[in-house]
Amino acid sequence: MKHPMNSAAAVCGLGLTEMGRVYRSAEDLAAEAVYLALEDAGLPKSELDGLLINAGVTNSVSIPLHITLGLKELNLLTFMQGYGSSAGQMIQYASMAVANGLANYVCCVFGDAPLKAGQRTGSAYARGGRRNAMASLYPIYGFAGALPMYALAAQRHMDLFGTTQDHLAAVALSQRRWAEMNPRATKREPLDLEGYNASPWVVEPFHILDCCLVSNGGVAVIVTTAERARDLQQPPVFVRGFAQAHNHDVGLTGHDPLIHGPGARAAPRALDMAGATLADVTQCQIYDCYTYTVIATLEDYGFCAKGEGGPFVADGRLAPGGALPTNTGGGELSSFYMWGMTPISEAVIQGRGHGDERQATNDLIMVSGNGGVLNYHSTLLLSPEAA
Repeated sequence: MKHPMNSAAAVCGLGLTEMGRVYRSAEDLAAEAVYLALEDAGLPKSELDGLLINAGVTNSVSIPLHITLGLKELNLLTFMQGYGSSAGQMIQYASMAVANGLANYVCCVFGDAPLKAGQRTGSAYARGGRRNAMASLYPIYGFAGALPMYALAAQRHMDLFGTTQDHLAAVALSQRRWAEMNPRATKREPLDLEGYNASPWVVEPFHILDCCLVSNGGVAVIVTTAERARDLQQPPVFVRGFAQAHNHDVGLTGHDPLIHGPGARAAPRALDMAGATLADVTQCQIYDCYTYTVIATLEDYGFCAKGEGGPFVADGRLAPGGALPTNTGGGELSSFYMWGMTPISEAVIQGRGHGDERQATNDLIMVSGNGGVLNYHSTLLLSPEAA
């Protein structure tokens, strides 16, 4: 029996601001993204009756955004924070809202502006606005932010399964090849293995090219019912399935949470809602805060067995012309870093068939969102066709 939420909702509008060193406030960027999404959908602002808001490192976009936008009669309004899983969560809640009559058109928006003029990129993550996920003794031993924890996870994966530096590089190189075809991508210059290995170390085994970009910008998507979406000016991208899964035992022994992530619980439920299997997935947009995250998520989703992610990505299957096109815009490693909105925005572009030179087969697109240190997870399945 078809799940009632399978294809009940669709993405009908997409707004992307300029990305990178855009020195404007996060709220201003978020507001522009909303207006761009309305224009993209062909909707007047008066039709927008739902607003879900997520902010990044600076946490400077919140509920008052609706005042900035001049939205006076909303039926749905909230601020959400599931970190990198938030964007996927917002689309899930928006889908349920429009399918059940709580609102007609719900905008999900993310905005952030950690980069400041005259300051180094690395300083964007050193300010107090960023949540310290590692409490207690971790900072005393030099664990500042998520990077060292992910590096330890990658090193453990290497120790357990024989994953190599070249396997991590394969992710970075494949995504750079996609980025070369994306006019919006921040990093479009060609990259080879020699260039990857020559890039500076950050925390071993991560070179700087294993780590996501830092970007200022805003992204918004508008969700409505499948019926309404068909009448608007853009091809609808139908929400076929979704699920969430969250862990709260990072740093503890047991099931090794930095190796076995919550995506392993989310993906099967999303596929079940969509009435699909992994064999039906024709491309992936995977949250890629680090190269390791892509390998771990593909394993958690079941595309390969746990521990086999390195060889799985090494044969070029994620790159242009590969069997499983992944992060076709360049992802957070080479395109821009808008938390979970980076993979979602590319999935919408691909779902519409608007990828131009980088367009991949889009029958069923699997999208991941990841927050914390593999703590919070969202999975979406999007398609240009309703079930």
